Amino acid sequence: MQRKTFTRTLFAVAALAAALPLAAQAQTMKLTLGHGAAPGNPRHEAAVKFADLLKAKTAGRIEVQVAPSAQLGDDAAMVTALRTGALDMTANSQGAVSSAVPEYAAYGMPFLFSSPAQAFKLLDGPLGQELAQKSADKGMVVLGYWDNGIRHMSNSKRPISKVEDMKGLKMRTPPDAVLVDIMQALGAEAQQIKFAELYVALQQGVVDGQENPLVNFHASKLYEVQKHLALTSHMFQMTPFLMSKRSWDRLSEVDRKAVTESAAEATALQRKMSQDADDKLLADLKARGVQVTSVDKAAFAKATAAVDDKWLATSIGPYLKKVIAAAR
Repeated sequence: MQRKTFTRTLFAVAALAAALPLAAQAQTMKLTLGHGAAPGNPRHEAAVKFADLLKAKTAGRIEVQVAPSAQLGDDAAMVTALRTGALDMTANSQGAVSSAVPEYAAYGMPFLFSSPAQAFKLLDGPLGQELAQKSADKGMVVLGYWDNGIRHMSNSKRPISKVEDMKGLKMRTPPDAVLVDIMQALGAEAQQIKFAELYVALQQGVVDGQENPLVNFHASKLYEVQKHLALTSHMFQMTPFLMSKRSWDRLSEVDRKAVTESAAEATALQRKMSQDADDKLLADLKARGVQVTSVDKAAFAKATAAVDDKWLATSIGPYLKKVIAAAR
C-alpha cells in the first residue's frame, strides 16, 4: 500500500514538474516602452503598432505599455534606465544614445545626408550592424533604426536665409554635442532644454528658437510660439528603437523572434509615416501663418565644415570616417 502511494506521489510530482515550463510560458509578461514624442507623432504611432503586433504574435502573453511625452523622464534618463534594466524599451533620440555609444553621433554630421533614405542605406547594412554590436556591448539591443527626420530651424525673431541671420540667436538643442557644435559654428548660442519643457521656454523667451524635424515641430504645436521656419536641412537624426539587454535576456527564443518580427514591421511603418508627413505638414504650417524660408545651404555647409574635422579627431573617428565615405 505504501509502495502504491509512493508511486502515485512520484507520478504527480513528475507531472507537476513537466507542467511548470508550460505554465511559466503561459504567464503574461508586461513590458514598458517609453519615448519623448507626443501622440500623433510617427514615433508614438509606431510604438503603439509594435505593442499591438507583439501582443497578437504572442497570443496576448506579452503586453507592452507605451508611455509617450517623456512621462518616464527625458531621453537621457530613459537611456540610463534602459541600461540598468529599469526600463524595457525606448524609442529614443540619437543624441541621448550617443552619450552611451558615441558612434551614433557619426550620423549627425552637418549636411551629411540630404534625405533619410540615404542614411538608412547605411544603417540597414554592415555599418548599422556594427553600431548594433557596439550598442549590445553597452546593454542595449537594437530593434530598429527609426526616422527622426531631417532637421530644420525655427525662431521668433527674424527670417533665416543666410548664415549671418543666425548670429546671436539663442537656440535650444537637445543633449546632442554635434548639434551644439553646429549652432556655435553658425554663430548662435546653444542652450540645452528638455523637449518636454521646450514649448514653455519658447513661449517665455528663454530661448529664441529651436531645431527639429517638421513632424516634431507640428505635433508639439511649436508653430504657436515660432513664426519663422527655415528649411535648413542641417542634420539627419535617427530614432534608435532599443530594448534593454536585461529584458531581452529574459525572453525565450520564440518570444525574441516575435519581438524581432514586430519591430521590423513597426520600423517600416514608422519610416513610411515620417516620409509621408513632411510635404503635408509644410503646407499646413504655411496655412497656420508660419513664414517659411529657404537657406543658402552651400554657405551653411561651409560654415560648419570644421565640425566634421573636430569629430574625426575623437574616439569615433575610425567609424565616422567609414560613414562619411559611404555617404559621400
